[in-house]
Amino acid sequence: MIAPEEERMLKTLLVEMFGHISSMRREFAALQGDTKGSFATMTDTLDAIVENTEAAGNAILESMEAIGDSVAKLQSVNDSTAASVCDEIANSSNKVFEACAFQDLTGQRITRVIKSLQFMEDHINRLVRMWGKEELARLAAELAVQSAPDFLQGPQRPSAAISQDDIDKLFA
Repeated sequence: MIAPEEERMLKTLLVEMFGHISSMRREFAALQGDTKGSFATMTDTLDAIVENTEAAGNAILESMEAIGDSVAKLQSVNDSTAASVCDEIANSSNKVFEACAFQDLTGQRITRVIKSLQFMEDHINRLVRMWGKEELARLAAELAVQSAPDFLQGPQRPSAAISQDDIDKLFA
């Protein structure tokens, strides 16, 4: 059994996390022109970035392979100058192939971000269901009124502070 003060601290941390997530959603929505600002929209956008990066990487690799084929045709001509230029092109092409490794690394990193966002959302929703939206909304309202230094960043403009609408969205 959790002591009442520990439970209050956990609930307070949950409300605080929600505030940070709401801020992140607003910032993301502003960047995307998205009025919902949901995690689903964020993860869909990140998935699209991964897909587009992969498509661009594949197009680069296919073009480089075609250039390699053209270089091979030129190398079959018995001209020392052409052979030297073909070697330069082949070396540059190899550098492009090596640089294309960015796509795979970028996709892996974005996939980790997506999974982290989904993990956070799932666990926050479980906690909300466990403690009940009414209880957490009451605590959030109480915290908004208090002037406890642990929770305030100083005076905030209404656009930066956690709004009641944001709190209500958590429990919808």
